[in-house]
This record gives sequence, structure tokens and C-alpha cells, in this order.
Amino acid sequence: MADARPRPRSPFLRALESDDSLPIAPEAVRLWLNDIESPTRWSLRPLLQFLLAMLLHLIWFVKRLPLPQFRAHGLLQRLICWFCTHFVSPSANQLILRHFATESNILNFLIDNSPEVTVEPLTLYPRRIDDMLDASFVKHDQELFRVIEEMGHWRQRPAPLAPDAINWQHWHPLEEGAFELPRRRTQVLDFESAHALFMCLFCLLLTREEYRDAINGFNLDQSIAIRIGQLIGDPTLAEMAYNKYPHYLVGPWNLSQRFLMHGFFTEYLYARLERLRRASLASESLVEK
Repeated sequence: MADARPRPRSPFLRALESDDSLPIAPEAVRLWLNDIESPTRWSLRPLLQFLLAMLLHLIWFVKRLPLPQFRAHGLLQRLICWFCTHFVSPSANQLILRHFATESNILNFLIDNSPEVTVEPLTLYPRRIDDMLDASFVKHDQELFRVIEEMGHWRQRPAPLAPDAINWQHWHPLEEGAFELPRRRTQVLDFESAHALFMCLFCLLLTREEYRDAINGFNLDQSIAIRIGQLIGDPTLAEMAYNKYPHYLVGPWNLSQRFLMHGFFTEYLYARLERLRRASLASESLVEK
């Protein structure tokens, strides 16, 4: 269900609705514009991010001390799913579920079009909030690292793949109505406010190495864009990656923006590849006729 909008959108937001210079699905744009018009984003979020950023750095410091490490993946996932079910807006929840699917599609595209390696494809395509208890945020990160490790050293292509040679075997298009999200009256919290609350939980309930890896995994966006750009003959894809240079490890500073830009990157790259897939299908239909 779409979030109600109390007033018409501003000229800038209407311009964003029309601007498709960067590839992005219209549904993702609609959800994001609904989310940024949420009152909590402009009132509650700044306070939450200020206070919780300090708490996050305190937890980060304590976790880096030479103390026994602990983790509670199950508790972490149950808390997140419960909070999303009761307090996070439908638009924000759809953006979260879309992120699982867009990143899984991108990595599966890379796997399917790298025949020289054998890597198990991803199956993280949750349709409901409760599905994230199994297709978890922790598993989402670990699957990314697994794919990059198992693919091994990247073999640069002498030429991009021809459109009819591209393999879409494990690609799952995001169709309208793909997600089941019942609406509750208490679901009012925007995406960024929810993330401000989640980031401290992640830091606390993961080991220091798990959390360090998770917040630095965003920087693999550039590596993925370079690889897929070579496959389809589009070197501009690397420009879509805000998070870059994965060899330079960082802490939780500016985490909210880096997390958000990682989400935009996967939406951009998913939309670029989906346009390519649809164009290929259209070309095949014309040939058959």
C-alpha cells in the first residue's frame, strides 16, 4: 500500500520523478519520494542520527578493546523484523526488501556470466518481513563476500558479451506487487530514521570483525560495477558507485550516507541491467516475427 501524501510534491521532487538520466525503476523513485516526505525524516531523524552516531562510536570503541567477543544473530534479526513490522513505514519496508532482491540479482548476473568459475547463486529474495529472519541482513553480507572470494581473480574480457550471449538464468525481475506488506497504523518511521536505530544494534550484536566487514563491504560496489561494466561494455557503471576503494578500510563515520548510497547503487545497477534484459527480449521477439 502506498503511503498517503498530505500535500503536492515540491517542484524539485516533481523534477526527480521525471529525471531518468540515472537508471532507476519508477517504483523505487516513488517509494523513495514517499519516504523523504515522511514527517519523521525532517523532525526525528536529525536528532536520532546525532545521538545514535555518538552511541555507535562508543560501542565501536568498546568492541575494539581486547575483550571477549560475542554475537547474537538470531536476536538481531528478530528485533529488526519486529521493529519493521510495527514501526517502519510501508515505503521504507519495501525499499529494504527491494535491496535484497536487487543485490542478489546483480551478483547472480555476475555469476551466470562468468562460466569459467563455479559459484552457487544467491537465493536471498525475501517477499515478506518475516522472510528476513532466514534471508537475514547478516547472511546478505556474508553471501556478497562468499561470491567475490569464490570467483577468485577477475579475468578481464577482451570484448563485452554480445546481447544474445548474456545469461539471465538466475535473474528475478521485480514485478509489481512482489512484496507482501500489511499496513499498520503505527508504521510511520522513515528509512533513514530506522537505519539510525538499527546501526547501533548491528554494532552491538555482531563481533567486531563481522561489523567491520559489513560496513566496509559497501566499497565492493566499485569492484562489482567494474566487472559488470566489462561484461556489458559500459565502463560508466563504475561512476554509479559512491562507495569505492575497498582496500581502504573505514570505521562507522558517515555510515548513514554510505549505507544509503549503497542502496541507490544497487537500484541503479539493477535498473540498468533490467533495461538491457528487456531490450534483448524485444530484439528476440522482432527476430522471431
